[in-house]
Amino acid sequence: MHKNRVMHVQNIARFRPRWPAAKAGFEKAWLLLALGIVLTQGQGQAAGAEFETCVASLRANAQAQGTTSATLARTLDSVQFDPEIIPLSTNQPEFKTPIWDYLSGLVDQERVDDGRSMMQRHAQAFATAEQRFSVDRAVIAAVWGVESDFGRGFGTRPVIRSLTTLSCAGPRQSYFRSELLAALKIVQNGDIEPSQFNGSWAGAFGHTQFMPSTFLRTAVDLDGDGRRDLINSVPDALGSTAAYLRKGGWTPGLEWGYEVLLPPHYAGPSGRTRKEPLATWAARGLRRMDGAPLSGATPAGLLLPAGPTGPAFLVTRNFEAIYSYNAAESYALAIALLSNRLRGRPGLVAAWPTDDPGLSRAERREVQALLMRQGYDLDGKADGVIGTKSRQAISDFQQRHGLAPNGRASASVLAALRR
Repeated sequence: MHKNRVMHVQNIARFRPRWPAAKAGFEKAWLLLALGIVLTQGQGQAAGAEFETCVASLRANAQAQGTTSATLARTLDSVQFDPEIIPLSTNQPEFKTPIWDYLSGLVDQERVDDGRSMMQRHAQAFATAEQRFSVDRAVIAAVWGVESDFGRGFGTRPVIRSLTTLSCAGPRQSYFRSELLAALKIVQNGDIEPSQFNGSWAGAFGHTQFMPSTFLRTAVDLDGDGRRDLINSVPDALGSTAAYLRKGGWTPGLEWGYEVLLPPHYAGPSGRTRKEPLATWAARGLRRMDGAPLSGATPAGLLLPAGPTGPAFLVTRNFEAIYSYNAAESYALAIALLSNRLRGRPGLVAAWPTDDPGLSRAERREVQALLMRQGYDLDGKADGVIGTKSRQAISDFQQRHGLAPNGRASASVLAALRR
């Protein structure tokens, strides 16, 4: 995980969906997507034919930079090309996520309850990380919850295989080659065994999904066993996350921001990075939603993730520290709002500008279960993850019941399924 990390961003950087307007348009869109994947897989196969030559070059470069023959034997001798990686790295998803859908799945009561439980279970590790790096433990916990659902979802792809594939084919090969070199150093240092070194398609791994180069720069051995292990050690993962946020500019004792109420028909300045004193925003008519005074010289920017008719936030430099973890405003807002809930604070007050809200993970599982009851093939999974099969089934259900076939797991779909 770092500023340039490729996870999450494809799914959350754009809030407005581009849904096909009718069934024919929907089918055409999926046909084009399928064609693109087939073509990309063909490119992956071509890259695979030259894979051995590429790996030989990677070995020579790694050895020249200090990677031992023993490490190379453990990592690259048996590495194979992964043809599934290239489509993941080059195809934008067809369905974009509205921010209200994104947040409803990440900041739900289930994750709040799980987070509070984990904060109690690992209270000593949280206390140590907070004391050593002066980062709020609720923010550390929120990152953990969003990144891996508190350790439930690390990713299952071998990191070395993924990074080697991306180093030899697809875009940004030079970037992934540097990440591969970092991954080899991690193995050589003895921090992670190759057999356990699994993560996302892009190479992020562990409880809080660090990229290898970020691990080398930032990871810490909080449990004191002599290894920095983000996969098997919760304390190391929590401490490393706190260390990263502190290096990212976290200021102890400063709130990440506040939900605010805009004056009627507000048309003034906005933007996360346009920071001015809180007193200046108060003079423009903004008020804290919780009724507390809005005053002082603390710089803050006005974040309007859905425009002036949706929830509004004044965000400080600590929001920027969260943003540095993964450069998307929706991601940083999810961390910030979840951290508030983990502290026992209320959730959002203002409503999102939609008449069809998003669903929690429990509600998404209910949608999937009801779809399967009606005969849709979802591989028997009601896991709350709305993937390709779920979206196709939802779109077909919507088409049959007079709803816009946009493939969203939304309140209107759940209500129709319940009827």
